[in-house]
Amino acid sequence: MNDTVPVPEPAGAKRTKRENAESGFLAPAGLAKNLQAVLVDLTALHLVGKQAHWNIVGPNFRDLHLNLDEVVDIARAAADDIAERMRALHATPDARPAVVAEQASLPEFPQGEVLTHDAIDLVTSAIEETVGTMRSVHDEVDEADPTSADILHGILEKLEQQAWFISAETRTPKQR
Repeated sequence: MNDTVPVPEPAGAKRTKRENAESGFLAPAGLAKNLQAVLVDLTALHLVGKQAHWNIVGPNFRDLHLNLDEVVDIARAAADDIAERMRALHATPDARPAVVAEQASLPEFPQGEVLTHDAIDLVTSAIEETVGTMRSVHDEVDEADPTSADILHGILEKLEQQAWFISAETRTPKQR
């Protein structure tokens, strides 16, 4: 049996025709590209969070299991906010599975059961990678559209808090 699943065609970043509803502020190509990068990482973070949520085992399972749902909720809502902002700016968001798989910068989460302490590091890394994408595009987004940058600020605050919450589980205080 072949374990690979073929990617549906057409796959990748194939563009649709422009809708005929654009008026008002039209997102410059760089702004649309930057928001698209944030969208795919947020979508991937949502998926990583659910994969971890379903497959963690070990010490402090329940607390991490519930915390992962918080991460998932934040990522899902944030992806929706970014996609809807893109539409408001007459850019076309694209979070089809093949596009997310192709464009996301997050490390792949392992298949199967994962020890809670390993999952903490993996999920924290995924959150930090998503935050890194947002911070890397922030200044360009802010220059092109301060309102979109404000949306990024709110998402950053929530995700950085989650990275702190989750990573605190395995950290130890620095010796004085």
